[in-house]
Amino acid sequence: MPRPIDSYEAAIGSSGLLDELREFDPRVVGTLPLGLSTPTSDIDVVCHVLDAAAFAEVVWRRYRSCDGFALYQWCSSRRPVVARFEWDGWPFELFGDPRPVDQQEGWLHFAVQRRLFALDDGRLRKAVAGHRARGMKTEPAFAAALGIAGDPYSALLALGRESDAHLRARLERL
Repeated sequence: MPRPIDSYEAAIGSSGLLDELREFDPRVVGTLPLGLSTPTSDIDVVCHVLDAAAFAEVVWRRYRSCDGFALYQWCSSRRPVVARFEWDGWPFELFGDPRPVDQQEGWLHFAVQRRLFALDDGRLRKAVAGHRARGMKTEPAFAAALGIAGDPYSALLALGRESDAHLRARLERL
């Protein structure tokens, strides 16, 4: 289904989201900024949220009237807050975690994926895009393209600790 706005950046801008959530260090991550989106991709935003109630209040006040609005808090030990809604035909998912954004898995995965693409000659991007087009989630698609067995989420975190030289060597084997 075509979206009414030409780009996800325009939807982010018209939503005012980054300004509304500025106190929570909002950062857009995921397939859209990586250029790996599919028609069902959403706009993922990770936030540093020490006060879940304050975050929920800001999100509720601004976005509660949006289509598909949902706001909930996970029951895990960190108790992240998640909000979903649509803006100008684009689905958004906000993830508020008490850890600084630079320490959250979503950001760390995104950072290593960007690094890999920056070091890539195009073969990795093509392979990952192929896996994504066949319905694979992003982290498993990277792991499959790189020939990494086991848990793809942990594997990407481990790749983030490797030097650029080691990552280039992996990419040369593609």
